Amino acid sequence: MKRIVGTAVALMATVSAATMALAEYPERPVSIIEPWPPGDVDDQLLRVIAEQFTTETGVPAKVVNRPGGYGLEGAASVLTSPADGYTIGSFLIDIPTSYPILGIAPYAREDMEVIGLNMNFPFMLAALKDAPYNNLAELAAYAKENPVSFGHFGFETIPAQQTFEAARQLGFEFSTETGYDATDCTTLSNGDADVINTTVALILACKDDIKVIAAYTEKPLSVFPDAPLLRDQITGPTFTLWSGIFVPKGTPQEVKDKLAGIIQRAMESDQAKQIAETTGAEIYWQPAGEAQARIDADFEAVKELFAKMQK
Repeated sequence: MKRIVGTAVALMATVSAATMALAEYPERPVSIIEPWPPGDVDDQLLRVIAEQFTTETGVPAKVVNRPGGYGLEGAASVLTSPADGYTIGSFLIDIPTSYPILGIAPYAREDMEVIGLNMNFPFMLAALKDAPYNNLAELAAYAKENPVSFGHFGFETIPAQQTFEAARQLGFEFSTETGYDATDCTTLSNGDADVINTTVALILACKDDIKVIAAYTEKPLSVFPDAPLLRDQITGPTFTLWSGIFVPKGTPQEVKDKLAGIIQRAMESDQAKQIAETTGAEIYWQPAGEAQARIDADFEAVKELFAKMQK
């Protein structure tokens, strides 16, 4: 009888300790790693999340921009952190798909767990308004006779590879291609590139001087509603460039659930809706189970895209 009582007391103590540990999260500031420079739509949304987190918990959350290696440096800093919920990251589609596929990631897919996906980038191929082409077919015709330079976020990124695939299908090559941590108005105005992969948020300051050759989105861009969609200009799969919130593998479920609730409420806030209206981003909340199924499906499709690169 004493043994049973002792066991029960020990079990109650364990449950009590676990409850106390849960109640204590967060007991110190949380860092949200953004693997890109500040200013783009994902960075703006992370600041909404940080504010929501601080408001709900009373504990500060801060956004830490850690660009480098086209997102790899920031992602690695998250995935080598303790799995305790105090370091979380915003990862683009490339981080859990194309980078591991190409073998350039200092981590494995199994090192991360998704909290949920929260946005689709308003991504595009853009040029200055006076460029002598308005869509991919016209760009191809021009590029066959004239040099056209291409600026992107990294050769290994999905948008860049989709652009190269478009060039392959339409029978032309870029005269030069260069990767940047960010491409914006100055990339075009300085003549660093003739066409660029970019997002609406990065070219809002000069949107009246820009034309969109292809929108890499499922729906027309709200800021450029007449821009032709990539999927209507090439054959084969195209990819929505989503972003989501990830943590290191092994993060306690209770912590992940708490983060998910806070982030979902942040995505439903008036601030997030205003960002969507201004930038044309699709903002939503897709929970972990659905998000992981989407990531797995995209992983297989991206693998096929990059197999073409090897040929």
